[in-house]
Amino acid sequence: MEKTANNWQNMGSMRLAIIVFVLPLYAPAQTALQRQISAIAAEAHGKVSVACSLPGTTLKCDLNPQAHPPMQSVFKLPLAVAALSQGEHGRLSLDQTIRFRSSDRILPRTYSPLQEKYPEGEVDLPLREFLRMAVSVSDNVAADIVLRTVGGPKVVEGYVRSLGIRGFHLQDSEAALHHDERLQYRNWFEPAGAVQLLQRLSANSALSAEHTQLVLDWMRDTSRAPKRIKGALPAGTIVMHKPGTSDAATNDIGLITLPDGRRLAIAIFLTDCTASDEVRDSVVARIARAAYDVAIAK
Repeated sequence: MEKTANNWQNMGSMRLAIIVFVLPLYAPAQTALQRQISAIAAEAHGKVSVACSLPGTTLKCDLNPQAHPPMQSVFKLPLAVAALSQGEHGRLSLDQTIRFRSSDRILPRTYSPLQEKYPEGEVDLPLREFLRMAVSVSDNVAADIVLRTVGGPKVVEGYVRSLGIRGFHLQDSEAALHHDERLQYRNWFEPAGAVQLLQRLSANSALSAEHTQLVLDWMRDTSRAPKRIKGALPAGTIVMHKPGTSDAATNDIGLITLPDGRRLAIAIFLTDCTASDEVRDSVVARIARAAYDVAIAK
């Protein structure tokens, strides 16, 4: 009996040894692109999260794709998509006038060409203009006016969820963040979810073709953050993107048009990084270029 027990123990040890040996073979291995992105990300000296997708390929550049980075002005893209959807369902019209109330102002000062042009508020403008300024100009006051018009953060969050996109949470307006920067961490977007939204806009949009193109044009025409996703790409590359910025966040999500017309969706979020603004922008740019270089060969 003792000999039999020892045999079973030995066999158990063998099984354990086999399991320990075999498991690493099934562990997901980092791609060369992921290793390159990780090395670039280390230069930011903070938290970096990345996701990308190129339909029909196995392109993989994920780095903490389910992280919850504060999105800052990135939220203005899903906000605009939600507003346009309401327009298509008859609840809003791009041509309807909306009042910029004096109470909509974000004081003492925020980034808002709208507020600079109309410092006292109390002016009516078409919804189309507020949307353009929110997405293309990244105007904070215009974005909050659209947010108020569509019904608030929960309405936008619910709409994004209805598209089958997970990992998006919107709780606070630009005005709230302006008065308490700690709140920015309550508005987050998982990189994987941001890429899903970009993919929907690019190839399977829930909006009409006209409204989809309108959003993409606003993203293409933005002059904001030219040294991020666009910063290291070949001259003339068409990029449709929506950046977001604060002391704690250096973000950019967008669609990069490849030479053959395909679109690479990519989301890059830098959070609580101690590197300079220039280095952070460069990190975003070089991650985007690394993904682009691999994508064009797919």
